[in-house]
Amino acid sequence: MAEISARKRVWGWWFFDWASQPYHTLLVTFIFGPFFAGVAAEFFMTQGQDAKMAAASAQTLWAWGMALAGLVIAFGAPIMGAFADTTGRTRPWVVVFSIMYVIGATGLWFTALDGSNLYLMLGLFAFGFIGAEYALIFTNSQLPDLGGEDEVGKISGSGFAFGYAGGVLALMIILALFAEQGNGRTIAGLEPGLGLLNADMREGTRFVGPFTAVWYVIFMIPYFRWVRMPRQRRGSGKVSEALAMLRHSIANLRHQPSLSAYLAASMFYRDALNGLYTFGGIYAVGVLGWPVTQIGIFGILGAISATICSWIGGKLDTRYGPKPVIVGSIWVLIVVCAIVVGMSREAIFGLPLAAGSSLPDTIFMVCGVMIGGMGGVLQATSRSLMVRHADPDAPTESFGLYGLSGRATAFIAPILIGVATTMTGSARLGVSPVILLFILGLFLLRWVKPQGVRTSEPSG
Repeated sequence: MAEISARKRVWGWWFFDWASQPYHTLLVTFIFGPFFAGVAAEFFMTQGQDAKMAAASAQTLWAWGMALAGLVIAFGAPIMGAFADTTGRTRPWVVVFSIMYVIGATGLWFTALDGSNLYLMLGLFAFGFIGAEYALIFTNSQLPDLGGEDEVGKISGSGFAFGYAGGVLALMIILALFAEQGNGRTIAGLEPGLGLLNADMREGTRFVGPFTAVWYVIFMIPYFRWVRMPRQRRGSGKVSEALAMLRHSIANLRHQPSLSAYLAASMFYRDALNGLYTFGGIYAVGVLGWPVTQIGIFGILGAISATICSWIGGKLDTRYGPKPVIVGSIWVLIVVCAIVVGMSREAIFGLPLAAGSSLPDTIFMVCGVMIGGMGGVLQATSRSLMVRHADPDAPTESFGLYGLSGRATAFIAPILIGVATTMTGSARLGVSPVILLFILGLFLLRWVKPQGVRTSEPSG
């Protein structure tokens, strides 16, 4: 087999972001999540709840589903990473979790409009989401082998930019050709699926699941063709050995204060960011009453912003290092969250609005642009800073711990949002806990050394 160039390996690695991004863009945030919330709210209204309480109940259901998925990811991620390092193989695991991704996404087509299979669909969604997150752990661990330490920031940022560009394109295709508006046509004025799908049964919107699966299968081809990492086996490949190595790595964190602080900080601020992504579209449905197509436009603007800002963030990372870029992004997101929580259809920070005012819609659109942009920067630079803390002899295990930090509290944001929503009976006030999580992450970053462990502290 001909030697694969370094440039091709980087492009192949970028294609994972391009292929996998629609699960987050289309399913989690902008199309399926809000659609599911709408179906769930209508179901709860048939059970006797008023519209406001039904919207809160739908948000709570989604929150608990994401919380359970987060628990599975949190406890499985570091074990998977350690096991991959003992066997020296990542590719077979990416295949396994890709299958989960495809099955979970495809199954969403069967969502019943009467809400009769809500829990089954939530389970399928979670199954695919777990696959997507586990696959990401293994592909992230390949980043240190793609370039030198002075290059990983640019490679990571460009990868996220490329992935978000894929998300934008996928979202535009769904909105133009498939997702129906109230009049039964897409925003391009076409019948869903060019007349092949039934608008009354919301088949255009439900098709987002199979579309996401097919997109992934097609665009993972460059990844599997071009990304071939050297096998670096560190042991016999037994599960017991992997667990022992994981226990050692966790125990060794006490000798690595910068890494420990970084994992704890990212645990909170990435959870807050995931909370924004997960509940942004649901907020738009429950608080502002947006239809799916308007949420899609919101998503396009946010994803375009993420594409541009991730690329710019990679440049800033290369010039200034990832830590100051992370801190700046978090501050912007805190301000945005405060605006979102303080706004409703009727008032902004207690100041009443005229009936039918479009100001909340405009403000939330701007907030979406900022969330998309700063979220993209935050994810890309966080991955870059982790490379500076990763053990070069066990990158998958290190990124397993990174996956743990990103998911160990992944159930906390949904739980807090669920509890806050239940206590206040408000979908708007329910998202307020993400502000606290961002602040906690920002506080813990004080103890993180900008250059990581390789130049600032021993590995233990």
